[in-house]
Amino acid sequence: MFSANLARWMADRNLHYGWVVAATTFLTMLATAGAMGSAGVMILPLHEEFGWDIAEISSAMAVRLVLFGLLGPFAAAFMNHFGIRQVVTTALVLIMSGIVVSFFMTEVWQLLLLWGVVIGVGTGMTALVLGATVATRWFSKRRGLVVGLMTASTATGQLVFLPLLAALTEAYGWRTALTLSVAVIAAAMLFVLLLMRDHPADVGLPAYGETAIVKPPRQDHNLRATLLAPLITLKSVSANPVFWVLFGTFFVCGLSTNGLIQTHWISICGDFGMAAVTAASTLAVIGVFDFFGTVFAGWLSDRYDNRFLLFWFYGLRGFSLIYLSFSGFSMLELSVFAVFYGLDWVATVPPTVKLAAENFGREKAGLVFGWVFAGHQLGAATAAFGAGYLKSDYNTYMPALQIAGLMCVLAALSVLLLRRPGASPAAAAA
Repeated sequence: MFSANLARWMADRNLHYGWVVAATTFLTMLATAGAMGSAGVMILPLHEEFGWDIAEISSAMAVRLVLFGLLGPFAAAFMNHFGIRQVVTTALVLIMSGIVVSFFMTEVWQLLLLWGVVIGVGTGMTALVLGATVATRWFSKRRGLVVGLMTASTATGQLVFLPLLAALTEAYGWRTALTLSVAVIAAAMLFVLLLMRDHPADVGLPAYGETAIVKPPRQDHNLRATLLAPLITLKSVSANPVFWVLFGTFFVCGLSTNGLIQTHWISICGDFGMAAVTAASTLAVIGVFDFFGTVFAGWLSDRYDNRFLLFWFYGLRGFSLIYLSFSGFSMLELSVFAVFYGLDWVATVPPTVKLAAENFGREKAGLVFGWVFAGHQLGAATAAFGAGYLKSDYNTYMPALQIAGLMCVLAALSVLLLRRPGASPAAAAA
C-alpha cells in the first residue's frame, strides 16, 4: 500500500504521516471551498441571463448554506461509520455532478435543487467538520495550529478563487468559470484516493504528539445507529449552557462572514459602481489576510485562554462591519477594511474547536462541533436570504452590515459567560 510505505519512509526521517493527511485535507477543503465561493459570482449573471429575482437566487443559496451546516454532525457520524476517504470521495462526486448538471438549467427550481440541495449536501460533508475530525484523530500536539490551517483553507479557498472566477465569468460566461472548479475538485479527489487514511493506526502510527498506537474505536455497523448518533449527542449536550453559547456565537460567525460578505460582496460593491472583478479582487485580499489571521489564531489557541480570544475576535469583527457601513467605499477605506476584517474572517474557528474538545472530550468533539457548525450555517443562510431581502426592499445593503456588526458585539459579550474548562463554578466566581 502506497500510503503505508510512505508513512514508513517518513517515520525513518522523523516525519509524521499526519502532515500528509492534513495537507490532503487542506487541498480538499480548498477545492470545495472554491465551489462554495463561486456562488457569489453567479448572482448577477443568473439574474441577467434568466431574469430571476435576486431574492429568488439568494433563497437557493440560503438552502445550500443550511444543508452545508446541517450535514455537519451527520458528516462526522458518516466518517466514523464509513471512513473519511469514502465520505469525502462521495461528497466530491456530488459537488462535481451538481455543478456540471447546472450548466443546463433553465428554471429557478433547478437552481434550488442543484445548488441548494446537491451541492449543499456535498459541500456539507467536506466542511469544517472534516478538518476538525482529521485534526482530532491525527494530532494530539499542534491540534490548534492544524485546525487553523484547515479553516484557512476553507475561507481562503472561497475568497481567493473569486477574482479568477469573476474574470472568467466576465470574459467567457459563468459556465466556463465553473469548469475550472470542477477540474480542481477532480484533482483533489485523486489525492484523497491516493493519500487519505482514516486513523493513524491504519499506517501503524500513534497520533502526532503521542507514543502509543491506539486502535480505532469499534463502530456499530448499524446504519440506523449511525444516523441516530448525532441526535443522541445533541440530546446529551443540549443541557450544557457551554454548547448553546458556542452554537449561538457560531451562528453570528456565519451570519457575519459566509452569508453576508461572501455571498453578497460583489453586489454590495456593485451598488457603489465597482466592477465585479475589482470587487472580487478586494475579497481575495480578505482571503489572503484571512489565511495568516486564522493560522495565527490556531497558534494562539494552543497557548492562551480561548474564551478571551473569541471575545476579541467577535468584537473587532463587529466594529469593522459597522465601520464599513458608514464608509464611503473608496479604495482606501475598502483596503483598510479588507486587511482588518480579513485577519478576523474565521479566526473564531480554532478557539471554538478547542473549547468543544475541552468541554466535551475527544470522542464527542467531532459530533459536537458538527452541531455548532450547523449554527454557523444557519446564521449564514439567515444573512444570505436576509441581506437579499433587505436589498430588494430598501435598495441598499447597509442595514444588513450594521445588523451583522451589532450581532458580533453581542456574541463577544456572550463568550464571557463561559467558565474556563475544568473550573468549578466556585472557582470561576472567585
